[in-house]
Amino acid sequence: MSQTQTPDQEPVFQLKGSMLAITVLELAQNNLEGLDRQLAAKVAQAPNFFSNTPLVLALDKLPAGSGAVDLPGLMRVCRHHGLRTLAIRASRIEDIAAAIAIDLPVLPPSGARERPLEPEPEVKKPEPAPAPPPAPAEPAIKPTKIITTPVRGGQQIYAQGGDLVVIASVSPGAELLADGNIHVYGAMRGRALAGIKGNTRARIFCQQMTAELVSIAGQYKVSEDLRRDPLWGAGVQVSLSGDVLNITRL
Repeated sequence: MSQTQTPDQEPVFQLKGSMLAITVLELAQNNLEGLDRQLAAKVAQAPNFFSNTPLVLALDKLPAGSGAVDLPGLMRVCRHHGLRTLAIRASRIEDIAAAIAIDLPVLPPSGARERPLEPEPEVKKPEPAPAPPPAPAEPAIKPTKIITTPVRGGQQIYAQGGDLVVIASVSPGAELLADGNIHVYGAMRGRALAGIKGNTRARIFCQQMTAELVSIAGQYKVSEDLRRDPLWGAGVQVSLSGDVLNITRL
């Protein structure tokens, strides 16, 4: 801004022409109750169309002898249904006077051709079908763990998520653990615990049963119980029925 220019000399506004889409409600009868009912029916068909819609009330097509229009009441009916009156279009003196009294702009009768406007009924979209529940995750099955060397006392071997196969002897004090089955193709003199995460279908297979302890899904027998079994020292399989460990010959 130059030193000689004052703020009052700067342009504050501009007047511009615009082609705005304004809805015209052309009143054919001076009947506010009928208008209220019919507008409600239209709103039910297309509620979004009637949401804060700018409106010109056209009173210039009312038949002669219609009587004075209750302009504030007419505007209240329109506002109730989402139509916001910006101006009226009128030719009768009493309608123009009523608009001037409430400071509402008055437009002259229009000679332009106006097409009827029918709001498109809104079709309710069908609710999307609920998504199917996710398929249960397949249990992670890991490859069988195979040990080919003797398992010494104090050594612990765990087959997580699968079976354990030992192709050698298992010394006293050694411990075999598996989430699945245990197979020992040699003398089994240590401890064997199969199905340690609750798999009641797990089994223990031994070519020579002389174990310190055998267990399936938490149910166990120790060597004192095993020695009384006639299959002590033989090739056996151990399975679980309810809470009872069964030892049968291979």
